Amino acid sequence: MDRETRLKRLRFRAWHRGTKEADLMIGGFFDAHGESWTDQEILWFETFLEEQDVDIMAWAMGTQPVPPQFEGTVMAALKTLNYVPIAR
Repeated sequence: MDRETRLKRLRFRAWHRGTKEADLMIGGFFDAHGESWTDQEILWFETFLEEQDVDIMAWAMGTQPVPPQFEGTVMAALKTLNYVPIAR
């Protein structure tokens, strides 16, 4: 599958998680960073999206420890939470 198709699929999966909170966090993160990812980072995110939303959100907010396989630069960027759109 080509890069463009992979990114389109990931964008859809990131924005259709099942809850508004997870959509904003995971989808917002993808929109902020996904286009610049390497193939290895895209593979990481594909694997990451297989995890449960409650776990992903807990890791991002620091309420649960991040499993070793997900530690690294992409997780560090996710933990900043500065990509979540806030309506005013």
